[in-house]
Amino acid sequence: MSGATLVIPAYNEAARLDGAALIALCAARADLRLVLVDDGSTDGTLAALQAIGAACPTQIAVLSLPANAGKAEAVRRGMLAALAGPAEIVGFFDADLSTPVSEILRLVAIAEERRVAVVMGARVALLGADIQRRVARHYLGRIFATLVSMLLDLPVYDTQCGAKVFRRSSSLVAALETPFRSRWSFDVELLGRLLTGTPSSPPLTAADFVEVPLASWHDVPGSKLRPVAMVGMLRELAIIRSDLEQRRRAVAGR
Repeated sequence: MSGATLVIPAYNEAARLDGAALIALCAARADLRLVLVDDGSTDGTLAALQAIGAACPTQIAVLSLPANAGKAEAVRRGMLAALAGPAEIVGFFDADLSTPVSEILRLVAIAEERRVAVVMGARVALLGADIQRRVARHYLGRIFATLVSMLLDLPVYDTQCGAKVFRRSSSLVAALETPFRSRWSFDVELLGRLLTGTPSSPPLTAADFVEVPLASWHDVPGSKLRPVAMVGMLRELAIIRSDLEQRRRAVAGR
């Protein structure tokens, strides 16, 4: 196993796709591949993704879902496709490239060098960093992150940054076996599944996770996530908690 495969879910993103940047990402590493997932778009997204793939056919594959299934399912399907290949490192990031190519490559390199199971980008507005995020989303995100830390018993700062990479493992494959129950909080659900494990795959521990403060991240206009969605995400945390409790009981044999 070697190299990295990264998943980019896209739904009605034709106007925001940067094909040149995605091709440049592939050009930076010959052992890096992309899986571009069209989530049943109704605009020109699929055609745009296919054009990008045609420009670099040995490194870019396009997966088209027949109907809009939501970002969670698009990511899950893309990750399963990535794991079907030879990559040691797999991951996903947002189609708008709010996390720029240079930072995506850095996260992959950290996962390879440190040999941890999960590397997550974190949007921390440190001095010297170029983090541009709307104020309302920042403070709502801090409330959400606090609740997630309590739910997962993991001192995580930013679960919702759309840039995460993983080392291939049986635990990751098991965590992706079934569809997520949440639509917007699937990042939390995925981390929770990894921390819980299954009867046949071991759980990860806090030592297997690393958060990396991003040097650059820009809130790109046109996001599908609105502040009002935070209410739904809070409801999803209750669903995730119930599901993780059931999984823990299954692991314990009860």
